[in-house]
Amino acid sequence: MANEHDKDGPTVEPDTVPDESTTPTSATDTGGSDTAPAASAAPAAPTWPKRVVVVASILLIAVVAAGVWLIIDQRSADERDERRAAFVQAARQTVLNLTTIRADSADADVQRLIDGATGDFKAEFEGREGPFVEVVQQAGVTTMGEVLEAGIQNEDGTCASSLVASRAMVSNADQTEPEPRDFRLRVTICDENGRLLASKVEFVP
Repeated sequence: MANEHDKDGPTVEPDTVPDESTTPTSATDTGGSDTAPAASAAPAAPTWPKRVVVVASILLIAVVAAGVWLIIDQRSADERDERRAAFVQAARQTVLNLTTIRADSADADVQRLIDGATGDFKAEFEGREGPFVEVVQQAGVTTMGEVLEAGIQNEDGTCASSLVASRAMVSNADQTEPEPRDFRLRVTICDENGRLLASKVEFVP
């Protein structure tokens, strides 16, 4: 009697699947090999951004300093111009006071001139205002002055000299038609406790 296996044909051995547990593991899979390349070191941070910040800070400080200096210089120039303008204005007013006198207001006109004077110029009028007013009134003198041009000539501490060109229209009892008289004067103005006063008036040829 034949074997049952012979009837069914030759026996086929099943395919064998390798056991993964026994499969050799590569060194690169585990990372445990001593031959693996070392990790590259991190690159150093660049230094140029710090330099840019330093240079920018220096430039900013320089710009701010220059701006402050310009502001201070401009203020000084403005103050100097204002002071010079005040001296010139005081000189103009002195000349107007000197060349504008009327017989009917001679007392007030002369007193206004004295109030704006100091030093030698004031001394020329003090004590003499009475006779001067009398002559003006007796002669019927009227002078109407105007300033044609004025400007600073020089400055010296608290004083400044200005050149003033003026014209006065002069009339009197004998000459009722006003005649022009042109003058050039050097007027020295001094700052006395905040008041700008005429200390000297000179006729310039």
